[in-house]
Amino acid sequence: MVALPSFILLSAAVALGVVLGLQYLRGERSSPLVMGAHLLLGAGGLETIAMLLRGTPDGTVAEAGSLGRLAAMCLLGGMASGLLAPMIGRRSVQTMNVALITHIGVAAAGFLLFLGWMLRL
Repeated sequence: MVALPSFILLSAAVALGVVLGLQYLRGERSSPLVMGAHLLLGAGGLETIAMLLRGTPDGTVAEAGSLGRLAAMCLLGGMASGLLAPMIGRRSVQTMNVALITHIGVAAAGFLLFLGWMLRL
């Protein structure tokens, strides 16, 4: 199972994202430590997917296909939208909500595509 490290990192990022989302819905301020861990786990998961698509140091290359590339692109879009959401939504709660919904939708689509790709490996 070559994609297990990616699965573990991305699942942990999703779990922390759910915690952050629940805190946002309750109106609580999120801990910067939890947000940083969410970012680092997501970036680590994306990096391991990139290694699978391009080749790991030991020479292992997963069969990418369009599903693997699409999952990586969606996860990259989710990461970018997550980084931009606080900058975009500073002035308006409505804008912040749209930015976070975009982040959640794109990242969730990427995670589901990754799961589908991982099951085909």
